[in-house]
Amino acid sequence: MRHPVQPAPSPSGIPSAAALRALDRRDPALAKAWRRVAAFPGFPVPGQAGSHFHALARSIIYQQLAGAAAKTIHDRVRNLTPGRRFPRPEEVAAISDARLRGAGLSAAKLASLRDLSDRVLTRSLPLTAISRLPDEGVIERLVEVRGIGPWTAQMFLMFRLGRLDVLAPGDLGLQEGMRRLDGLEERPGPRELQTRGERWAPLRSVAAWVLWRLTEE
Repeated sequence: MRHPVQPAPSPSGIPSAAALRALDRRDPALAKAWRRVAAFPGFPVPGQAGSHFHALARSIIYQQLAGAAAKTIHDRVRNLTPGRRFPRPEEVAAISDARLRGAGLSAAKLASLRDLSDRVLTRSLPLTAISRLPDEGVIERLVEVRGIGPWTAQMFLMFRLGRLDVLAPGDLGLQEGMRRLDGLEERPGPRELQTRGERWAPLRSVAAWVLWRLTEE
């Protein structure tokens, strides 16, 4: 399916003051919470990955693992090639299964990393141009990769591409944040969060940041 191309987001990923004021008016409860949590840093968040490929590979490695264990495996994979840089797709393709398994990758994560590398190398996943696709186009292309689901694609949109209008309704942290925001007794489900989030457009990523911070209080 072809998607219309949209301009790449601003490198700063910072919403305008006017857009934030409009968000405040649409949701006073969110506005109140916004003023007491940590300042929104802007998207994308720098420093976690050196390339789109690395960001996705890192997401695959970190899935369903505690942070310390995931970091250990990630660093072992990174050290399979010279230097501090994470292996490029062609370098991953050249590393044997035995060495990747020896670094700590499970069979499933090894298969996912192989699929990601193959798709980038064959250009069936054109990461160099992916920032020009609209949000739904990015998600559609990424979920074709083994081991990458909608949540991972949504996090890529927020934290790597700096998209400001993304919500991940299946995220338990966001659901808990909404429960605290609205003083609910029970955690809402994905459909309730999706509906609630309609008033946050076009700054749903900013609202998500606030909800995540509320879970830290």
